Amino acid sequence: MSDKSFPSIEEFIAFPKLVSVSISNDGEKIAYVQRLTNWDDNIFQYHICIYKKGKTYTLTTGKTDSFSPSWSSDCKTLAYLCKTNRKNDRNQIYIKKENDTAPIQVSHAPDGVRSFKWAKNENGFFFIAREPEPKNIKKRREIYGDIEYVDKESRCQCLFYIDLQKGIDKTTDYFSLPKDLREKQDNADDTEKSEKDNIATQLTRSKNLHISTFDISPLGDKIVFAAAPSPRIEDGQYSKLYLLDIESQETQKLDIPHSGIKGKILFSSDGTKICFTFDRDNKIYNNRLLAIFNLETQTISYPQIEIDESIYPLQWLESGIFIEWLDKTNSCIGIVKENGDITNLVKEDCYIKAASISLDGKNISYIKGSLKECFEVYVNNTRITNYSHLLNDYLYTRKQVIKWLSSDGSQIEGILCIPPDFDSTLEYPLLVIVHGGPINTSLAIPFGDNPIYPVEKFIEKGFVVLQPNYRGSAGYGEAFRSLNYRDLGTGDYADVISGVDLLISQGFINSEKIGIMGWSQGGYISAFCSTYSNRFKAISVGAGISNWITYYVSTDIHYFTQHYLGDTPWKDPEIYRKTSPITYIKSACTPTLIQHGDRDRRVPISNAYELYQGLQDMGVETQLVVLKNIAHSPQKPGVYRALMKQNLTWFSHHLLSEDFDNFNLLHKD
Repeated sequence: MSDKSFPSIEEFIAFPKLVSVSISNDGEKIAYVQRLTNWDDNIFQYHICIYKKGKTYTLTTGKTDSFSPSWSSDCKTLAYLCKTNRKNDRNQIYIKKENDTAPIQVSHAPDGVRSFKWAKNENGFFFIAREPEPKNIKKRREIYGDIEYVDKESRCQCLFYIDLQKGIDKTTDYFSLPKDLREKQDNADDTEKSEKDNIATQLTRSKNLHISTFDISPLGDKIVFAAAPSPRIEDGQYSKLYLLDIESQETQKLDIPHSGIKGKILFSSDGTKICFTFDRDNKIYNNRLLAIFNLETQTISYPQIEIDESIYPLQWLESGIFIEWLDKTNSCIGIVKENGDITNLVKEDCYIKAASISLDGKNISYIKGSLKECFEVYVNNTRITNYSHLLNDYLYTRKQVIKWLSSDGSQIEGILCIPPDFDSTLEYPLLVIVHGGPINTSLAIPFGDNPIYPVEKFIEKGFVVLQPNYRGSAGYGEAFRSLNYRDLGTGDYADVISGVDLLISQGFINSEKIGIMGWSQGGYISAFCSTYSNRFKAISVGAGISNWITYYVSTDIHYFTQHYLGDTPWKDPEIYRKTSPITYIKSACTPTLIQHGDRDRRVPISNAYELYQGLQDMGVETQLVVLKNIAHSPQKPGVYRALMKQNLTWFSHHLLSEDFDNFNLLHKD
């Protein structure tokens, strides 16, 4: 018997998480971001680590978050974003020169910096930030209180330029002040700061241009950017491409027959072309296609890439466009030429979730995980981190990809999670964990990124876990992603239950001890199972949709529902009724846990109360847990800890008959 143990919930949450990487052009330095856990302050902290010549050191420390590292072209200076003050949660641009002892703040944007790029001469930075608040809005708030005119007075994201030396000088002046005067500056409101902060030049001012992403031409004279007509999330589907002349600050809309521009926009290495991606037919579930616009001829072309998946461009090199894409539970990176020819740069089954390449294309860094390895940072195919030592220190779940046919003949894949000493002659209780999205993918990576459902503790308790990549999941092609068009709920259920039936038929699952859980879209599918099916003995619904009509009118992404259900509830109420869990509430019979944040805009908490009240009226055992001041995606380690413990107790009680006393997380004196 091994003396190793599975990680506790607290240990699992505290495992460092790799976020992003940036490689210098000479390939000698790597900056990567890792997430660490601060239990005392109940926060996750993001810090930058530097790898150079076989050694690694931490660049940023303390309670501020640092991310988005970017090397200068001479490889001697690293720029990055840092939250200067957790109270106001605003990011500013910092730089760390090779021979300087400490980083220094460059930007002083009153509302913070959203993203940035080095200017081509590297004497400054272009960045995206929200436009200053109008004085009349501030005055109205002082007189009448905080009033919102919905969709009428939103503040767009604009382009700015900050001169490097001016930014450094302002920082130097700030720290030359006594502490009380610095604190007075810090506590000044946004309008006061806007009036004083005139060192950054605002390049765009239109009220109908909400900028999401941009790139700078090789000569540094033009900027291409994507902008939506407003900051509303759903208006992103109407975003267009624009070209800004930096000297004259004149903006022109490019004559491109596509909207909903997504992801990175890139200039070619000679500055004559621009590449971008868009969803075919502007539908969420369709492939994201790569297009190239020729600025000289004003024509557009589409590389004929033989990949039935969405394409994500990362950088345009002389050798081609550096891209990434999904392939079932794997992901790939490669170089694509304008004729569609692709060179795959990593030829193995693995999942790469971040990549960075030098301008000459000779050096590459990425974060990679596989069946046998945790996520690690690689440089030119050489691993430079060692988080996989956890596989030697702990017992852990064995994961494998399995396949089955759904009721309509569609092939479904999923991740089967089993204990290290799995015995197929025994009968195990089964838990199904359904991912969100639906355009998402469950992965077969040891100690994966699921922060809500404690897979390792479930396995330790004696469960087997199935994570289905149901219809609509990413990585399986456009036709598969569109299968749940007008078939939400029923089609999802068929995919899940056919996987369950496959495992039961193989003889190692106890058909009387099966539970299901999920968050967001996974929560919706779990809610559907709660009312539509009697196959499960316990269910957990996390931030799930219970009624598509009430969801449609209260969410911040109305178009999501229209894309999948085909129309509004006023024009096609029947499809909304058919796919809503609340429709089948009279047949509900399964004990159901509901977990939901009270500040969730994506899936408003009214969905949780509606399901909770319906289940109570039907006499079904149910528990609603409201997460105070939490939005759609929890970002606090303490909240993750609570969610995991509640789910572990809920399913252990209902499927294993264990004690339920710890569910309320109360500490006894």
